[in-house]
Amino acid sequence: MILHIIARGKIGRSPEAELVTRYMKRLSWPVKLTELPDQGGTVPPAPSPAREVLLDERGPTMGSEDFAALLGRWRDEGVREARFLIGAADGHGAAARGKADLLLGFGAMTWPHLMVRAMLAEQLYRATSILAGHPYHRAG
Repeated sequence: MILHIIARGKIGRSPEAELVTRYMKRLSWPVKLTELPDQGGTVPPAPSPAREVLLDERGPTMGSEDFAALLGRWRDEGVREARFLIGAADGHGAAARGKADLLLGFGAMTWPHLMVRAMLAEQLYRATSILAGHPYHRAG
């Protein structure tokens, strides 16, 4: 299953970009990043079957082990691509939230979009490490 991060805005050369790159390189699963302009641009078409996750401050939170279990279930069900959409400053519209398979929040606080990318890349690495039985994740 391909893990596909689709984000509005350009990350450029920044400490956050270094973190995203670091975790994406560590992933043993196929991963790709698509950047779109803040306004406009076209989200690439999804293969079938795919799942769409919108990162949204109003979305429920999920623990790392539950997130790993969800990705593992989707993989085992034959999902070809899990797409993680990070919106622009105004977030996602009601129509996009309504058609998403999952809304996912990283807590009640609002996070800068560049930090969300880095946090998502780390959580994808953590989730795949959990599924592989790697000791990176040390649950309490």
